[in-house]
Amino acid sequence: MSPEKTVFESKALDIIQKADNRGIVLRVMGAVAFRIHCHNSIDLIKAMNRPITDLDFMGYGKQRSEVINLFKDLGYILDREMLLLADRLKLRSPSEDLNIDVFMDELEMSHTVEFKGRLELDYPTIPLADLLLEKMEIVRINEKDLKDTILLLREHRIGKDKECIDPEYIAKTLADDWGFYYTLTTNLKKTLEYVSNYDLLNNAEVADVRSKISKLMEAIESAPKSLRWKMRARVGARSKWYEDVDDAPS
Repeated sequence: MSPEKTVFESKALDIIQKADNRGIVLRVMGAVAFRIHCHNSIDLIKAMNRPITDLDFMGYGKQRSEVINLFKDLGYILDREMLLLADRLKLRSPSEDLNIDVFMDELEMSHTVEFKGRLELDYPTIPLADLLLEKMEIVRINEKDLKDTILLLREHRIGKDKECIDPEYIAKTLADDWGFYYTLTTNLKKTLEYVSNYDLLNNAEVADVRSKISKLMEAIESAPKSLRWKMRARVGARSKWYEDVDDAPS
């Protein structure tokens, strides 16, 4: 982990440690998670000048009460309207300019990324494959999301080890959901185009990222698809395949 942690990273790691001390399973997601996992890319992170505005976490719904009590004890104020939602909490710090989102069990945005049984696979962030899914599920993807994806691919191999991006899990996730498949593969192609002209990487690094995207695409395309997937694929993009969202993790 980088010795040059930002205030956001330090705050996120402190919260995760305090959660762990209480037996609460909580993991960092969003832009801060990418920085925690990409500690060998400090120069690139600095050059990217990627702003961070808040913190995002994923937890389990069965520990919702414990999560609420944790943040109350840490001095955070809950958004009372969001308490009506079972799958999300919003909090803010009265003493700092800091907003926090805590998602429960799933990230339901343009598409739904499931996290039940996934959080124990990595620490202190969500697993690498889920970090990729988190960014690539955004239909209206923007430049900061492409940059985060490139950062992740630059530093990690495609494979089954803990410090690799698991192509089989990603392919399996998409094999029953044509809409998610369409969005993710479209965004991987956009990433491929973006990185080809990304002047912060040298030619070898660009080639490496392109190769990793190709491996992911190959795994996704070669995975057997469900009947549900095949039926929806016949309709294609003529019918809306995603949910509208205004407030995705940063």
